[in-house]
Amino acid sequence: MDFTERYGPWALIAGASEGTGRSFADQLARRGINCILIARRSGPLDELAKELRARHRVECVAASVDLAARETLAHVVDAVGGREVGLFINNAGSDTNDSQFLDAGIDNWETLVDRNVMSPMRMSYHFGLLMRERGHGGIILVGSGACYGGATGIAVYAGTKAFDLCFGEGLWAELRPHGVDVLNLILGRTNTPMFRAFMEKRGLPVGAGAADPDDVARLGLERLPHGPVQNFGAADDQQGFAPISAAARRERILKIEAASNNLFKGK
Repeated sequence: MDFTERYGPWALIAGASEGTGRSFADQLARRGINCILIARRSGPLDELAKELRARHRVECVAASVDLAARETLAHVVDAVGGREVGLFINNAGSDTNDSQFLDAGIDNWETLVDRNVMSPMRMSYHFGLLMRERGHGGIILVGSGACYGGATGIAVYAGTKAFDLCFGEGLWAELRPHGVDVLNLILGRTNTPMFRAFMEKRGLPVGAGAADPDDVARLGLERLPHGPVQNFGAADDQQGFAPISAAARRERILKIEAASNNLFKGK
C-alpha cells in the first residue's frame, strides 16, 4: 500500500491551528490526503482549511473543539461524520498553567490531564477500533521530552506526557499485528508560536537549535511505520534525552532546573 492507501483518505489532526499541527496538515494535504482540522480557535482553523483547499486541491473540514472538555470525543465524532479516518494525529497537549503544582488550583491540573491524557486516549480508542477493523491506519502522538522525567514547574505536564509515551508504546505493540502503525514523536524545543510566546514572556530568545515545525512533521510522517518512539534530533539507535538510571534521572532534573534559570521559581 502506498502512503495515501495506508493512511487515507482522511487524516484527523487535533491541535491543527498552528505550529507542528499546521505543518502536519500542510504536508498531508500535499500528499493528497483530506484533512479534518480540530482545535479550539475557529479563525485560524478556517483560514488553514481554505489555504489547503486552494493550494493542494483536497477536502478540508475545520471544527472548533475544546480538547480539554469531557465531551471532546463526541464533538470530534460529530465533525468527522461518515468520513474514513486513516490517520489520527494528536498534536494538542501544551501546559498553559505556567505554575508549580501547589500554586495553581486543582481544576487547572484536572483540565490539563483531560487534554493530555483522557482526550487522546478516547480518540485513539475510537479511531483505533475502526483502523483495526480495516487492517490499516496510523496514530501519531506528539509528545515532549518531559515524558522522561519530572522537573520544577512541569510536574503534572511531565506526568501526562509519561502516560502518553507508555500508552503509545503499548498501543503500538497491540495494533502492529493488525496493520496499524503507532508512533510517539518526542520533541524538545520547537519553534512554534506558543513556545516563542513562552520565551518572550520571560525576556528570553528562542535560541539556536530549536526544531522547525516543518522538519518535525516531515520526520513524524517518515518514521510512522517504524514506531513506537522517535526522539527528534536523535537517531533510532541513540539514547538521546532518555536516561534510564535513577542517578541519571536525578541529574537530568537538576540540569534542567539550572538551564531554565529557575523560570518557574516562586510561581
